[in-house]
Amino acid sequence: MSYGPLDEDAVESYREAGAVLVEAVNEAREMVEPGRTHLEVAEWTEDFVREQGAGLAFPVNISVDPEASHATPGRDDDTEFGEEMVCLDVGVHVDGYIADAAVTVDHTGTPELVEAAEMALEAALDEAGPGVEVGVVGQAIEDVIRGYGYTPVLNLSGHGVERYDAHTGPTVPNRGVDRSVELEPGQAVAIEPFATDGRGKVGEGTVEEIFEQQGSASVRDRRARQALEEIEAFDDLPFAARWLETDRAEMALRRLKQANAIKGYPVLKEDDDALVSQAEHTLLVTGDGVEVTTEGIHGFDD
Repeated sequence: MSYGPLDEDAVESYREAGAVLVEAVNEAREMVEPGRTHLEVAEWTEDFVREQGAGLAFPVNISVDPEASHATPGRDDDTEFGEEMVCLDVGVHVDGYIADAAVTVDHTGTPELVEAAEMALEAALDEAGPGVEVGVVGQAIEDVIRGYGYTPVLNLSGHGVERYDAHTGPTVPNRGVDRSVELEPGQAVAIEPFATDGRGKVGEGTVEEIFEQQGSASVRDRRARQALEEIEAFDDLPFAARWLETDRAEMALRRLKQANAIKGYPVLKEDDDALVSQAEHTLLVTGDGVEVTTEGIHGFDD
């Protein structure tokens, strides 16, 4: 099977990352239940990934109800799960090659919203392949979600994943678009439909717990310098504030943001405060189709 410019080692690393992710997600999703804390699930999942000898492509995202992305617990967060809709989004890398996938756990009694995102993902994977325009994939996603009576989140999209870069091109929309780029052999792509019972737009909240280095900077503050030394070990991948061991890390992060050494990722929330579900797989585009590297977390994978 041809993978375009990807060599065998790269393909195998993508597969290994996917295998670790599948095991982590299938264990972690069972922990998402009322009474358990967000921090417990996030830390268990991240520790499991590290114990397998893999790395984290980004902090575990635990998005609840209207939250769609970039939500991860803080250092002392004692928030417990309730009767909520919870999106669990995990990123794993092996030698920089990334697997990115998500599932939704429903405790709201709205299983159709979860099913809409999952069936949209299945339809998208059926369409995807070399030479297929991403707008065609997006149309498949939109048709399924609207067929369930819900709305795709229009300003979120799937994306490419390259070595040590969790968000690259091509962009895979969650709606149909004209004149879009074609998928090419050798691309690793994360397709992630989001469905909502709101209007389908997300905006930035005020909470930031996920950051990413965006350059080097000269900072005079001692704690900021210590934090930057820690951050440089994350290989330019997103990290959680709670990962830092620097004393008074929150203050250090503020100083690094002011120096433009890092950027923050605010939590994204649905504008109508409506429920959001998510389903995601990572795939490799081959010469004659696709290979899903994260297979085994959604019902249609069976």
